[in-house]
Amino acid sequence: MFGALDISTSGLTAQRVRLNTVAANIANANSTRDASGALRPYRRQVPLFAEAMDRAGRPRGVQVTEIAHDPSEFRKVYDPGHPDAVDGYVSYPNVDMATEYVNALEATRAYEANITAIEATKAMLSASLRLLA
Repeated sequence: MFGALDISTSGLTAQRVRLNTVAANIANANSTRDASGALRPYRRQVPLFAEAMDRAGRPRGVQVTEIAHDPSEFRKVYDPGHPDAVDGYVSYPNVDMATEYVNALEATRAYEANITAIEATKAMLSASLRLLA
């Protein structure tokens, strides 16, 4: 029974990381320079999930293995007056707002599903304790 709580908790943690990554992508959707000021557009980030295992090899939920960078091309916009233009084109991050919106919705729904699973597990534990009393 407590394994079910661990699995749902790992799902909550994974979806929180996913939502934080989406938020970072949205916040940097128009960043054409990196933190040091160099002309390097922000590259979209994507969390990679994997099954978490305990020492005995049993599944224990999900874990974020890494935050990878999306290798897709940057968005090029013709704007010769922009200070970051190279040959008249400005390279913008490879962040698509529609994709980020869908990812945020999916993460929110998965988070809600894990909360529901936790509540169901707690109700089963309470019912079990009432039977024993």
